[in-house]
Amino acid sequence: MTILSIEEARELAHASMVACGHTAAEATIIADHLIDCELRGLGYGGLARCVSLVEYLRKPDLRREPMRVAQETAASAQIEGGNQVGYLVANKATDIAISKARRQGVAVVGAARTWLTGMFSYYLERVTAAGFVGMIAGSGNQLVAPHGGTEPRFCTNPIAFGFPSLDAPVIWDTGTSAITWAEVVLARRLGRPLPEGTAFDPDGVPTTDPAAALVGALAVWGGHRGSGLALSIQLLGMLAGQVNSRGPAFDCGFLILVVDPDLFGEPGEFRRRVSEFARELRATRPLDPAVPVRVPFERSAVERERRLATGVIEVENVVVRTLREACAMKV
Repeated sequence: MTILSIEEARELAHASMVACGHTAAEATIIADHLIDCELRGLGYGGLARCVSLVEYLRKPDLRREPMRVAQETAASAQIEGGNQVGYLVANKATDIAISKARRQGVAVVGAARTWLTGMFSYYLERVTAAGFVGMIAGSGNQLVAPHGGTEPRFCTNPIAFGFPSLDAPVIWDTGTSAITWAEVVLARRLGRPLPEGTAFDPDGVPTTDPAAALVGALAVWGGHRGSGLALSIQLLGMLAGQVNSRGPAFDCGFLILVVDPDLFGEPGEFRRRVSEFARELRATRPLDPAVPVRVPFERSAVERERRLATGVIEVENVVVRTLREACAMKV
């Protein structure tokens, strides 16, 4: 492992994105998201994901165009992503949704023709900081087998909800595959096996080989219930404009709904009720007295504060080496 200061890690991500043709401002947006993943203990979504971005950005057939708003009303918008990385497209969608919710009380924004939209809780921290409730659903290419099957039909299809409170926000962010695509890619880079029961090879045989899984299928999370949720999210992504297809080219759908809770009560009342309910959850008698009940998002928020206090993160050697090489190259 390589120990980097947080600033060194941020500079490495930023330089890698600039080397791949992004402006300094765009690279700052992407790097901030990646480093937040590292700080929250989700390294597969941090600098390791940056390596995947570099690889995809250097595909000779990738044709990036400016993002544009294709359709719009007072409370909605549909963004044509122009094959830009999802960290930029989803950031724009979040900006628009928050702005419209401030004026209208509610907003829904969809985006498509993009790829790798990142960690939805990152966007929902912005939504809840603005005092709003948010929901995000995202889909993409067929990577995950439905319950009872061994061929890919869904993407990893994350869904997330965020609720403002008087204290820390309550944010729940989860995928609907048994393992994330980013974890599988990182396992392949490191030559490590996958957990049992998380993937199938191209012939439909359960596998722990990440290379076989990437050309086969990942397993769905939660049996038939998780499969139904994945199906619903796939359709929401299609509502946002995503084209449902197989193949190496990504087309992610991103749908964000933002609601002002003051539409349904006195100003600030909902925040107070969320804080009270979170305290009730924490006070639940635990199954193990040594492991108290936590509210979603608390673990990663605590880990972020811990890493910020230490000022350093640990990153796999191959990830650091690959990114340093990328910084010396231009598209």
